[in-house]
Amino acid sequence: MKFIKKLIQLVFSDYIISRITSISYGWHGNYSSWELAKSKCTGYDEEQILDRVLENALKVKNGEIPFERDSVPFDRKVYSFPVLSALMWIAVQNQNKLNIIDFGGSLGTSYYQNINFLETLTDVNWCVIEQPQFVSAGLKHFKDKNLHFFTALDDCQEKYEINAILLSSVIQYIEKPYDLLEDIISRNFEYIIIDRTLFLEKDEGRLTIQKVPKRIYNASYCCWFLSESKFLSVLLSKYQLIYDFEITERINIKSLYKGYLFKLKHKYI
Repeated sequence: MKFIKKLIQLVFSDYIISRITSISYGWHGNYSSWELAKSKCTGYDEEQILDRVLENALKVKNGEIPFERDSVPFDRKVYSFPVLSALMWIAVQNQNKLNIIDFGGSLGTSYYQNINFLETLTDVNWCVIEQPQFVSAGLKHFKDKNLHFFTALDDCQEKYEINAILLSSVIQYIEKPYDLLEDIISRNFEYIIIDRTLFLEKDEGRLTIQKVPKRIYNASYCCWFLSESKFLSVLLSKYQLIYDFEITERINIKSLYKGYLFKLKHKYI
């Protein structure tokens, strides 16, 4: 009898989760595995996503709109001044030059966001690492003397001497975020900038499904809320924290939405 009661509770709970995620946007659930969560998502490789991003990114490039992020057009440029401060500070310490990897940087959203300031620097190589279909679109429509596109970190580092890496709203969408983080740390980038990343004030993370509002496009992704203490312990083993900052956007799960600037400790340089 207890087994049947427990089974009914589990089935009912799963039904409620599925109903919520089918009618509402935002972050939902607490999934035990990436495979389970992924089976309930559409993912990033939907053609409609690239089409929508490309449409509005081209409008930014051509001066028709001031800014886009995640394919959403804005009527004004929205700056992340903590990130911009980090970019300019890094450049000042490198003879007014900036060679940066923008991991998961779409079609150059952050590059165009900050281009008015970047143009004051002596030299800029802004290298986006993305999925193959985004790289193809980037090479065709956006590549210029400053903006470059690659599918792998190794390919980028073979061509440019990178002094910083930016991860803006990306690491939480990776199946194994700490594997990526360890790989990045092993490359000894002098600076690591983290932006728009979701955290919990707990020792363990939480795996959710993020459903995009249908007014943007019909899609859903696996999304981690990382343990801030675990995340920091991994990075602080080799990097010093210069500053952190909070992102003021509403999230439907109680969490921290933050960014950080890290500098490689002297003994590793």
